[in-house]
Amino acid sequence: MATIEECRAALEKLSDNMQHAEGDVRAAAALDRSVSCRITDLDITFVGRLEDGRINVHDTLQGPPPEKAQIRLTLAGDDLVALVDGELNFAKAWGSGRVKLEASLFDLFRLRKLL
Repeated sequence: MATIEECRAALEKLSDNMQHAEGDVRAAAALDRSVSCRITDLDITFVGRLEDGRINVHDTLQGPPPEKAQIRLTLAGDDLVALVDGELNFAKAWGSGRVKLEASLFDLFRLRKLL
C-alpha cells in the first residue's frame, strides 16, 4: 500500500508533468479550480488548487473533505502512483470503477486532454 508521502510525491510529479506540458495538454491544465484527491485506502484527502498549470496542495485532511472541490479525484494510493508512473491506464481504471473523477461537464471536456 502506498504511503501518504508516496501519494504526495505522485501528485507533485503529476503537477510537474502538467506544468511542463505543451499544446492541448498545457491548455487543459490552465484551469483555475479547487481540487481534491481522496485516497480511499489511507482515508485521507489532499486539498488544494489547480492554477497556472500546477496542482498546489494546501492541506492533507483525515477522511473526506468538508467541502466539495470543483475537481474531485477518488482512488486508492497504489492506483494514484501507478497512474502517474504510466503503469495504469486512466480510461480502463475509470471504466472499471477503480478511479472516480467528478467535475463539471465543461471541466471534464478540458481534462480529458490530460488523460
